[in-house]
Amino acid sequence: MLIWLLIILIVLGILFIIFRRTKVGSFPWIKFFLKGKESGFNIKEINLLRKVAVANNLKDPTSLFWSIRALDYSIKGVILNYRAKEEESSDPANEFISKLFEFRKRVEFQLPKYKLGLKTTRDIVEKQKVKISLPGLGPFFSTVVENLRRYLALSYPQGPALSPGFTWKGQQINIYFWRAGDAGYFFNTKVIDDFYNKKYPILHVAHSSNLIRSQKRKSIRVEMSTNALLFPLRNVKEANEEIEQGQGLRCRLIDLSEDGAALLIGGKARLGLPVKFQFNLFDIAIVMNGVVKGVNFDSRKNRSILHLQALPLSNRMRNIILAYVYNVFGDRNEELLTGRKSVAL
Repeated sequence: MLIWLLIILIVLGILFIIFRRTKVGSFPWIKFFLKGKESGFNIKEINLLRKVAVANNLKDPTSLFWSIRALDYSIKGVILNYRAKEEESSDPANEFISKLFEFRKRVEFQLPKYKLGLKTTRDIVEKQKVKISLPGLGPFFSTVVENLRRYLALSYPQGPALSPGFTWKGQQINIYFWRAGDAGYFFNTKVIDDFYNKKYPILHVAHSSNLIRSQKRKSIRVEMSTNALLFPLRNVKEANEEIEQGQGLRCRLIDLSEDGAALLIGGKARLGLPVKFQFNLFDIAIVMNGVVKGVNFDSRKNRSILHLQALPLSNRMRNIILAYVYNVFGDRNEELLTGRKSVAL
């Protein structure tokens, strides 16, 4: 017991000397260390963040433990510093930047919106896309048109053909939806009324307070509308980050994260298909590999949305994607000025 106490005192003493020698104004670095420990960081991580605070002259270095804005500002500063020294592509630089993005994600997912979730369907926002299934039938796709006190109004479900005379009224249905930036939700409800013969056909479904929250988001995803090329692979062993020179299948990248993407293609694709796809984030060529984990097929338009789970990326490729996803350089604002549109079934 005395030995461990002695080791802890020695470590604290060394940290005290390091922090006293490193000055950003008269900031008390012991406070920084204690705040870091409270936030769940280890000594090595705290020292890493201390270096970032010093390099970016933060007035309050502890903001790195809770402020996304401070983290984004600091990450931008670190990248620009490496770029100025022409070291941005080096392995040590990308490993360091990758750790910073891991810290940033940890702080992001501490925000209340990722922890609290929805408790009732009365909190679902309008234009939320949902997937509906009946016993043995589906899936059907719909959108929340209005969220009223007595019921949810949904656009008329699109999906497999139903038997003549079928009515949704009185049907017990299962509804699944993905809440942006949060998680997937599932609930069972009853269709109150079917307004198929109206000018704007909709369904009224009963509210529910029995939402099941699952598949919590592990990464931040952004909507896009960018041209891409898709290359089917025989197996995942063929995956690499080399740019393909041959002609691939033209498609549209409609959302992106560090661990996945969604592509809009013509026709259909099978589940489990390994693929490689490439696109540009402004002037940077990005190459990702993944496996098709979900397919939403629109038979009327003969097109599908492929939901891909990405294979692990190199630090360099992942850092470029995350700098875009987190909008560290404000790049996505330029896209908005060009009037980009998201595409969905």
